[in-house]
This record gives sequence, structure tokens and C-alpha cells, in this order.
Amino acid sequence: MTTSSLELASLLCSRLCHDMLSPVGALSNGLELLADEKDPEMRQRCFELLDQSARISADKLKFFRLAFGAAGGFGELVPVSEARVLVDGLVANNARITVNWSLGGDSLPKAAVKTLLNFALVGMEALPRGGVLDIAAEFRDGSSELVVRAAGQRIAFDRDIGRALDGSLPTGELSSRTAPAAMIHQLAQEQGGRLQYALSDDALVLGAVLPGA
Repeated sequence: MTTSSLELASLLCSRLCHDMLSPVGALSNGLELLADEKDPEMRQRCFELLDQSARISADKLKFFRLAFGAAGGFGELVPVSEARVLVDGLVANNARITVNWSLGGDSLPKAAVKTLLNFALVGMEALPRGGVLDIAAEFRDGSSELVVRAAGQRIAFDRDIGRALDGSLPTGELSSRTAPAAMIHQLAQEQGGRLQYALSDDALVLGAVLPGA
């Protein structure tokens, strides 16, 4: 599978817009309600909803900036605490998901962090009924090893995402939903690494070994 940079960027932008539509739309609706509402108790409720929508929007933008973007402001190594804050921020908006972390070291190469964040995103989406997200990462001897395990009832996993991860999804079938997986597949190829996944009825495991990243 080969995808042009322009096509991939366009699909990632579409994905970003899709994911941001709900919280930004909630902000707009909240402002409209606030403009017409006179009851003090209801106005307070509107402010609470606006605050929640603004926080969710900010958390998503921060996450996608590093997961999809050029990650400006960071050097070749990114503090793993940054990735943890971003994932925890998204999960905080879903009380049904619990995250466990196992991080061996203080930093990871930028390509590894982007891969880890996208794995976490796939894992979160695989748990529509909630569950546990286990995230492990280690950088040693010049190589990054990443594992994300999503465990819960009725794992939701689009097989096309799996095909995008292993590079078997034809370019013509790529969509905004599968573009993030295609992006990290290309990242892994550039690093001489590999991505893999295993799916069962109650768990999805995503793994990566990235030499030089």
C-alpha cells in the first residue's frame, strides 16, 4: 500500500474534523441556549456544559496535534509524560474506561510516541462498552517496543484498520477512519520496524517494534 502525503493529510484532516464536530457543536448549542435562558439555575447548567465541551475540545486538539501533526515544539525525543497526559485527558471523558501504564524510561522518539498515541486511540474505540486499556512502552538499545491492550465486552475493531496497520489495505479503500493506521504503518516502514495486532472476543492487542525510533 502506498499513499501520497497529500491524500493521507487530507484524510487525517477529515478524521480530525469528524472527531471535533461533536464537542464544538455542543459549544455552539450551549451558547444559543445561554443567550435565551433567563433562569439562574438553568444558566449555571449551561455554563457547566460549555465548560465541559470546551475542555473536551481542548483535550482532543492537544491529542491530535501530537498524534497526527508534525509535533512542533518537541525534539527527537518526547517525554512519555506528555503522551500519558494526552491519553488520560481523552479517557477522562469516558468513565467506563480504565487505563494502566507501564513505561520504561522518561522519553521516547517522536515516531514511537505518535504510534503509541494512535494505538491508544484504536484501543479506546475498541471499547464501546468500556473496559481496561493497558499501555506499555520502552526505549532501549536504540529501539522502541510498544504494546497496547484493550480488554472488555464486545470488542469493536474494523478489520480495515488491521489491514491498514499491516499495509494490506489498497490505497483506493483508504478512509478517514483508517488513515491514522495507514500513517503509523508508513512511519514503521520508514524506521525499518513492524506493527502487528491480535484480536479475540474480549481483547485487542496492538504491538510495535521500531528500530531507531
